[in-house]
Amino acid sequence: MWLRLPKVTIRLLLSVLLIIIFLAPFYWMLLTAFKTLDEVVAVPPKFWVDKLQWVNFKDAFTRINFLHYTKNSIIITLGTLVGQMLVVVPAAYAFARYQFKGKSLLFGLVLATMMVPGQLIFLPVFVMFANVGLLNTYVSLIVPFIASGMAIFMLRQTFMQVPDSILEAARLDNSSEWKIIRTIMLPMAVPTLSTLALLTFIGTWNSYFFPLVWTTTDAVRTLPLGVKKLQDSEGLNPHIVMAGNMMLILPILIVFMFARKHIIKAFTYSGVK
Repeated sequence: MWLRLPKVTIRLLLSVLLIIIFLAPFYWMLLTAFKTLDEVVAVPPKFWVDKLQWVNFKDAFTRINFLHYTKNSIIITLGTLVGQMLVVVPAAYAFARYQFKGKSLLFGLVLATMMVPGQLIFLPVFVMFANVGLLNTYVSLIVPFIASGMAIFMLRQTFMQVPDSILEAARLDNSSEWKIIRTIMLPMAVPTLSTLALLTFIGTWNSYFFPLVWTTTDAVRTLPLGVKKLQDSEGLNPHIVMAGNMMLILPILIVFMFARKHIIKAFTYSGVK
C-alpha cells in the first residue's frame, strides 16, 4: 500500500507524524495546566478542557517565590549571553582572520572542549569556587559558560565567508580592527549570532544540574530549581506543577518565535553542514 503512494504524500504523512510526536507532550502539558484535579485524574483521560483554569497559574506563582527564581534566571542568562559575546566574537575573528604561531593547535583545543561533558568538570570547578569563596554567587553560574567552543567554531565559519576585499578596503580607509568587527563582521553574522544567543539562552535558562551542585541555598538558584521545589511540594497536584512548567518554558517559546528565521539562515549559510 505504501509503495503505491507518491513520494510527496509519504513525506507529508511522515512529517505530520513527526510533528504529532514532538508536539504531543507540549499539548498534554498545556492541557493539564488548564485542568482541574478531577479532570487530570479522570479515566478515560480528556483531551480537552471544559473551562480554562487560570487559577492554576496563580497557585503555581504564589506557592514558591516565583519572582525571586525568575530574577535569578534573568540575571544569569543575560550575564552569560553578554559575557559570551564579549569573549567569543574576538576569539572567532582571530581564528578566522589572523595567522599566528600555534593557531591550529589552539583551535584544535577549542574543538576538543566540545567533546568534554560538563558533568566531568563540575567537581574541580566546585572545589575552585569553594576555595575562593564564590559558591552561591552569580559569578559561579556565569563565568564557566562564557567561553563556548561551539560558539567560537560557528562564528569562525561565518567570519571566514566574508570576502578579503571588503576587509582590505576597510583597512585602506584606516578602520581599526574593532571597527571592522563592529561595522562589517557583526552585521554579516546576525543569523549566526541569533542562533548562538538562542542556544545559550535555552541552555542557561533550562540549566538544572549546575545551579543545583554549585549552590547550597536559594539565594541565586534559578527557575528550574524553583519548579522542582514546586513539584516536590505539589506532587499530588500535577495541574499546578504543569502550570509552573508552562511558565518556565514560555520565555523560550517567545524567543524562538522571534529568532526562528535567523536560525534557518545561520545553518543554511554559515557553512555548518
